Amino acid sequence: MASFRDRNPVKTPAAPSADGLVIRVLERPQQLDAAAWDALLQAQPSPTPFMSSAYLLALHRSGSAVRGTGWAPCFMTVENAAGELVGGTPLYLKTHSYGEYVFDWAWADAYRRHGLAYYPKLLGAVPFTPVPGTRLLARDDSIRALLAQAVLALAKQQKLSSAHLLFMDEADAAALAQAGWMLREGVQFHWTQPADAPWASFDDFLRSLQREKRKKIAQEQRRVAEAGVHFTVHEGTAITEDLWDFFYRCYTLTYQAHGSIPYLEREFFGEVAQTLPRHWLLFVARRGDEPIAASLLALDPERKRAFGRYWGSVEPVACLHFDACYYQPLRWCIENGYVAFEGGAQGEHKMARGLLPVRTQSAHWLADARFADAVADFLEREGAGMQDYVDELRERNPFK
Repeated sequence: MASFRDRNPVKTPAAPSADGLVIRVLERPQQLDAAAWDALLQAQPSPTPFMSSAYLLALHRSGSAVRGTGWAPCFMTVENAAGELVGGTPLYLKTHSYGEYVFDWAWADAYRRHGLAYYPKLLGAVPFTPVPGTRLLARDDSIRALLAQAVLALAKQQKLSSAHLLFMDEADAAALAQAGWMLREGVQFHWTQPADAPWASFDDFLRSLQREKRKKIAQEQRRVAEAGVHFTVHEGTAITEDLWDFFYRCYTLTYQAHGSIPYLEREFFGEVAQTLPRHWLLFVARRGDEPIAASLLALDPERKRAFGRYWGSVEPVACLHFDACYYQPLRWCIENGYVAFEGGAQGEHKMARGLLPVRTQSAHWLADARFADAVADFLEREGAGMQDYVDELRERNPFK
């Protein structure tokens, strides 16, 4: 196995292995070779814009995911003998479990009650972004297997309580399971165009739903229209600075309504608007010319996938959330040839809007054998319950 070469306070052996591979641990994401990272990303089974160097760097440079907010970067890279990037994964030392969307609070509490420290822990994830995709960027399966082992080696060397990789794809899951990680399943709700007979219009999509579901959507959209609200759509560079400011105000109000603090700084959106302009789509709800709500989507134009991200409003309007976050995006996706719309974390209510359950996966390793055995037992029981839950959801299919 390749060894580590240190570039940050995480102390690791420096000698390269006999096969010439060198694993580095980077404290500053700016140390990444951005072009090489992005080229490697595009060769993966399930790439997403959120794993791009520009997105990860914006999280760091904006102060959203940094040591001071409990996200201390320690990105891992693998280079071959020629110094070429052949593997990598975004890792963080976490001092809490906020912004992850795979919940381990009960595990942390069990550690605390036994007088043990659960934090810091090692986390492989895109901060604040519960979108499934490749997490272990690798030139081939052997490098992916190496990364799965190397992340464990880092957690052990640093004497951390645990290591976790979130929202990974099937290739990652296979490598991690082979390396001894425990797998955990979750569920999200995604809309997908039928491959055999895709919907030609939003009305076509509505006609495929059961009558009561179709009637409910029509009623909800009618209530929004009767409130004098209409939508404007802004894509890429057409999202002006004023629109970003208005969106961010809505975004902060959503967190405020739940008594919490926004994860993302305004500077983050300013940076990705500049570095990733074609990946953003904004729906603005207006009464007359006055904006009253906004819904932001991320786009993957190459793979024709859309991702629901954030929404907020400056005044309450009945059913506006459903229209802004589901119906307007679905109409846009169908009209623009997109094949999938991922609705984000949780939310059975999305099924009534045509989004169906999709399994997600995470992987976990705990250093303490007693807790590892207890969690393994819990995950086995949780996994069986999750299967029953998904089967039950599928029986409630909203389509005819």
